Amino acid sequence: MKHFFIPILLFLSIGSTAYAQNEKLNIIVFIADDVSWDDLGCYGNTQVKTPNIDQLAKNGLKFDNFYLTASSCSPSRNSIITGRYPHNTGAAELHTTPPLDMLSFPELLRNNNYYSVLAGKFHMGPYARRGFDMMYEGHKDNGDGGEESWVIALEKRPKKQPFFMWFASYDAHREWGPNKFSGTHQPNQLEPPFYLSNGDETKADLAKYYDEIKRFDFYIGEVVKELKAQKELDNTLIIIMSDNGRPFPHSKTRVNDRGMKTPFVMHWPKGIKNKGLSSNSLVSAVDIAPTLLTLARINYPDQFQGHSFHKLLVNPDQTFRNYIFAEHNWHDYEAHERMVRNKDYMYILNSRPMQPQNGPADAVGSPSFKELEMLRDQGKLSAIQADVFMVPRPHEELYNYSRDPLQLLNIASLPEYAETLKSMRKVLNQWMKETSDNIPENLTKDWYLKEAGLIKTEFHNVRGEMPGNSLNATKNNAKGAF
Repeated sequence: MKHFFIPILLFLSIGSTAYAQNEKLNIIVFIADDVSWDDLGCYGNTQVKTPNIDQLAKNGLKFDNFYLTASSCSPSRNSIITGRYPHNTGAAELHTTPPLDMLSFPELLRNNNYYSVLAGKFHMGPYARRGFDMMYEGHKDNGDGGEESWVIALEKRPKKQPFFMWFASYDAHREWGPNKFSGTHQPNQLEPPFYLSNGDETKADLAKYYDEIKRFDFYIGEVVKELKAQKELDNTLIIIMSDNGRPFPHSKTRVNDRGMKTPFVMHWPKGIKNKGLSSNSLVSAVDIAPTLLTLARINYPDQFQGHSFHKLLVNPDQTFRNYIFAEHNWHDYEAHERMVRNKDYMYILNSRPMQPQNGPADAVGSPSFKELEMLRDQGKLSAIQADVFMVPRPHEELYNYSRDPLQLLNIASLPEYAETLKSMRKVLNQWMKETSDNIPENLTKDWYLKEAGLIKTEFHNVRGEMPGNSLNATKNNAKGAF
């Protein structure tokens, strides 16, 4: 069954009838690599310099509760472009790829006369190549940060077709610099997040990370200039987001806000009339594909497990989702976590509680991790800093989001929350069942030792069973609770 829309009614609902009667919408998705939701100026970070993104947010719409489905590069990106949960793509683990018959929303756009380009990081698999007329891949085409072909792609596009651009930076993935943006942020002027050390090495690490975000922001500004020169800015929907959290301990690969929440800015002069607003509605990355296809007036099949949030462009305050779901599977180290969040609570199920949550190998090898290890050895870690070393971990975690938005106090064991715990557990278990998720006994094991240096284990390059594989999850289109 397909979803059909009457264009004039659809665009009346988003307040853009003039656009509906004239030209096709252009779309650009800027996707950063390893940037947390609160590491942009428009999200309240006063230390990082992101003037171009901040201006687009000021003239557009900002989402404050937009969640990814994985805090891991390729599983997250595959989930975004297929509109499916990671275990339903067949690529739930890092560096795995969906089957060739998987459909992406860029492919549907391309099949409907959109000129489609990818420039920068790819990291998705052979099936996704069908979605693009042109691909600028690798550092040779795109430079160290992955952005140098962005303006070129706009300049060389056919001028009589609507366009879709997937502009994917390598920024701010480790390693960093030196480059012309190095030194934009001074370490002695920075205050690291409270869950990291306040030491000099961490501050220097954070400054380099912010410098890479500045480069991402700079090239977004260059694209905006080119859109203005081509008189296409008003007719182009711009999205700015990330694929997972910052590559530091406590963030990347975690299923809480520090790993799963993404910045999400939409800018579209012809379609967003109430500018500078923020939406607190819960939205999932699986909702991006159906939303863009809806706005492009393209019918789409039931493969997409998300829902279109186009109505939030007119009324950002309305409730959209009751629940969002996310998962963490193998990323350098053995893992199986699932998360569900509603308006008031976040519940996490950890099926590998004997695994510490140090972060991925690049975070474990970082100066920031080294300083946490030094504090540990001196007995000076705070409770939240020590979390990355804790073993065993709780099998279940519950957080009162309205009172504890940073997810610091696990209330799963408190009697007064017993019914809430039971309810959230039921919702997650039902979602896992409906979407053919499971907990294989033979998961992929650690490929590296949990120490700096990328020291390989005996299990390196050996894959275990992928979650959902035995249940044929790639053929299951169930959406789960909404």
